[in-house]
Amino acid sequence: MSQAAQPTGPNASGGSWPPREPAARGNGWVTGGVTFAGVLMLCSGILAILQGIAAVTKDEVYALVGHYVYRINLTGWGVIHIVIGALVLVTGIGLLKDMTWARFAGLFLASLSLIAQFLFLPYSPVWSLIMMGIDIFVIWALASRQEALG
Repeated sequence: MSQAAQPTGPNASGGSWPPREPAARGNGWVTGGVTFAGVLMLCSGILAILQGIAAVTKDEVYALVGHYVYRINLTGWGVIHIVIGALVLVTGIGLLKDMTWARFAGLFLASLSLIAQFLFLPYSPVWSLIMMGIDIFVIWALASRQEALG
């Protein structure tokens, strides 16, 4: 006796097409977004550290544009960026290792980085806007991740 091949197309009664693992529920592109957010946090952390070093050494890159309410001396901003950058870097590594704590820490640190970049706008307007956009994407990716249901 020969057995007939089972239909496997999208309209087959034997399952869905393409085949899916039972635990792989949720949006795969959002999960990929979390990985990308981890990579962005690594890059953002390194760049914030470099931004802070430039501010601490009073590099000629930064000049205050106009009068600003939230004015802090450049060395203070440098230290803030170095500390936040180091924490963001470590959290990005944790996200890439899929550690639970990193997701919540990432939300907090990306929010903190967003606020710090907003306050740093008069020193480096274009770069701060770019970093704010990256922080917003990281917050969205981490907040919209759906846990797999078992």
